[in-house]
Amino acid sequence: MQAFLETVVKGLVSHPEQVRITPVERGGLTVYELRMDSSDVGKVIGRQGVMINTIRSLLLVGSAKKNLRCAVEIVED
Repeated sequence: MQAFLETVVKGLVSHPEQVRITPVERGGLTVYELRMDSSDVGKVIGRQGVMINTIRSLLLVGSAKKNLRCAVEIVED
């Protein structure tokens, strides 16, 4: 799932070398924390959150096929 996220997010941003994805386990749920250049956050979120919601939906479907529970959070430092 992390490879999928990495491919999608790096394809959207202007600075793919600064994209960091960190998996964090929280009670049976894997939360992927996305860190990226602050100028790229808007590109990943999209207009009215459409892009991030689409990424979350695809992750949900892909993880369900593998009997996993996953979520995505954008972390701004």
